[in-house]
Amino acid sequence: MFRKDRFHKGLWSQGGACSMLRHDVDQPPLKVVAGVDECDVCGLFQHVPHLRPGYVQTCARCGGNMARRRRTSEIVGPLVFCLSSLALYIVLLVSPLMVLNIYGRENMVSLMSGPMEMARQGFGGIAILVALASVFMPGIVLVCMALILYGASRDEMPRWVRPLLTWYERLRPWSMVEVYVIGLLVAYTKLVDLALVILQPGVYLLGGLMVMMAAMDSAFDADMIWKHRSVRRRRGLGVYIAEGRRLPPEKHMLSCHACGLVFVARGPVDNEQDMGDCPRCGQILRRRKRNSLQATVCFLVAAFIFYIPANLLPVMSFIKVGHGSPSTIISGVIQLWEAGLYFLAFLVLFASITVPVLKVFLLAMMIGCECRGKASQKSLKRLTGLYKVVVFIGRWSMIDVFMISILAAVVRFGFMASVTAELGVVFFALVVVLTIFAADLYDPRRMWDAAGYNQQGLDVSVRNGEEDGTELQDMEPEKA
Repeated sequence: MFRKDRFHKGLWSQGGACSMLRHDVDQPPLKVVAGVDECDVCGLFQHVPHLRPGYVQTCARCGGNMARRRRTSEIVGPLVFCLSSLALYIVLLVSPLMVLNIYGRENMVSLMSGPMEMARQGFGGIAILVALASVFMPGIVLVCMALILYGASRDEMPRWVRPLLTWYERLRPWSMVEVYVIGLLVAYTKLVDLALVILQPGVYLLGGLMVMMAAMDSAFDADMIWKHRSVRRRRGLGVYIAEGRRLPPEKHMLSCHACGLVFVARGPVDNEQDMGDCPRCGQILRRRKRNSLQATVCFLVAAFIFYIPANLLPVMSFIKVGHGSPSTIISGVIQLWEAGLYFLAFLVLFASITVPVLKVFLLAMMIGCECRGKASQKSLKRLTGLYKVVVFIGRWSMIDVFMISILAAVVRFGFMASVTAELGVVFFALVVVLTIFAADLYDPRRMWDAAGYNQQGLDVSVRNGEEDGTELQDMEPEKA
């Protein structure tokens, strides 16, 4: 009925949310490797000691963070911030953000005003994107977090918590409250010279929601939730105790992309081979992301093509008393600079002009490094750090899209003053979304694979002819 390569299996696989669609699949011979984690950016398997609260485990090779124990309670801390965020979010939905007054005529803008106005002007796709990122997705991730923490607080964690946690980690980057706040600030600076702008309680609620959600993310420790209950026993699955022993060859090992659980197989595992389902979260097990290089290249080429009209075409038109002209992204930056708002001008320039180019250029460098297959560990470490920067800054380019939706919603005074979106905003939004997808689909571990750093364990064992019979026998799956 469903092809697991095309859908997110966590919703209906074993342990998923839809019990009527659960089914058992053939599980290749695997064992769980206890006490070992894989660095998700360089692919190095390494022993992870028990961390005390306040400590961070970093990768021994690339220096990236692998684990961090919060000082707060794993349930109470994030739950307090989650419930506070939910309360602010509910009130925010019915609260105005600002009122614009021009010669006694007033317009009010709320969270939904921007998407509704974009849809009215014929930009339905942009309306959906803005509504998802600023209205619906924050509510969805907050409800997911509340359910996750509720399930994790029980002695026996319900099975539906695991796919829900996987979905939360995928959807959280699309909740862009903090980006919307900056877009609102930029819109406010453009409006103060036009008319009287009266800030409403929604602005302060929005700021509070941004702070509470950031605190919730800081206090939340997903790794502790994943380790809440033991791995469910199933046929052909045992545990390989790695403490005090050398690790198996790296080509025999893989980790779950969703929950990080590490496995070892009897023989070498191909990078994109389907190794069944993770017994902890129900997701498909593969050593590397499927078709990572091809998908990233396609998205980057499309983003580069759309970036040209995104900067050449106007993104909005501002008409005042019958006079005005369309403006591009760069002309908006110039207007902010001429108004003396140097920080905001630099911020918009960086987020809307520099960031898309930087993401395309850096991802292209990583792809070139992977295709070339030769790189020093120092350069790979630098590229790995840049990959994290690309993932972090990806969504901040949405500032201009949010700003245009706010201006279009509040400046609606007919002949006196009006703001309308233009075709350029569609191309710019496509650039933002495509580069986010490209960064998410790229697997930086392939750079290290291509340079030969993630095959040393296998090469050493083959070169020395040391297939350790004891350890390989220990990796043999247990009988049912």
